[in-house]
Amino acid sequence: MQSRTPASRTGRPRSAAADAAILAATRDALVELGWSRLTLGDVATRAGVAKTTLYRRWAGKHELVVDAVAELFDELELPDRGSLAADIEGVVLQFAAILARPEARSGLMAVVAESTRDDALRERIRASIVDRQMRLVLEGRARAQSRGELPAEPDPAEAARTGELIFDMVAGAVVHRTLVSGKPADEEWVRGFTRVLLQGLASPPTGSDQAAASRPTGSRAEWTGVRNPGDGTPPPGVRTPGDGA
Repeated sequence: MQSRTPASRTGRPRSAAADAAILAATRDALVELGWSRLTLGDVATRAGVAKTTLYRRWAGKHELVVDAVAELFDELELPDRGSLAADIEGVVLQFAAILARPEARSGLMAVVAESTRDDALRERIRASIVDRQMRLVLEGRARAQSRGELPAEPDPAEAARTGELIFDMVAGAVVHRTLVSGKPADEEWVRGFTRVLLQGLASPPTGSDQAAASRPTGSRAEWTGVRNPGDGTPPPGVRTPGDGA
């Protein structure tokens, strides 16, 4: 099954106000009706526009819901909290809060499920949500590099691969935690996730180390590319290649 080709947009320019009203009405309908009962007719009525106006903008229900959910993720901001770990914690908590909203939860799960048999819809999700939010990874990495927390990556291709990997790890973990497992991504979970993201499994905290690892300025393992600021050495207790047993 493939998505319908978007209708030709000729004639009068699109109204930004009408677009905003339609997307807001779509989110309201997702909350009140859920995915299965949502119809374009209901959305048009809620938005106060003709159904033909809606069809001139979106090819169908799937595309409309993707854009309505994507607008929620555009609210994400990368806070400057003084360290890479603290910045990650801040944006992950925001991300989890958005996923906890019923319109985001039902809408995202539905279109992702539909995209498994609709290549065009999958590409729309990538363009509207994934590619637009990649900015957070790029901004965060650049900020950490300027602080000396991450090494520079002169190879653009390798830098792009690293950025995609970071995005996949963060988005995949938070989506699984909140939407698949149905468990809260609270501050305790986010701190633990951030520690594992930056340290890997090379140096799991035990005893007094646990409190230090949970702090925003905690140590990072060298193999992740995160060094102790200023000295270029891995944190104590983290093994590097060649250390032996």
